[in-house]
Amino acid sequence: MAIKSLSIRIDEKMLDKLHVVSDYEGRSANSQILVLIRDAIEKYEAKNGEIELNNK
Repeated sequence: MAIKSLSIRIDEKMLDKLHVVSDYEGRSANSQILVLIRDAIEKYEAKNGEIELNNK
């Protein structure tokens, strides 16, 4: 599995809050974002079924 980069725009206040949460959880901000994305996908799939990807 290839690791891809993703750039996002985030306001400073939200980023500061993300750092507080990630520090509390003992993670980097990047790792915290990955956890949040994973949790969102799991929640979506629990409600709507597994997402099927068309691999290129």
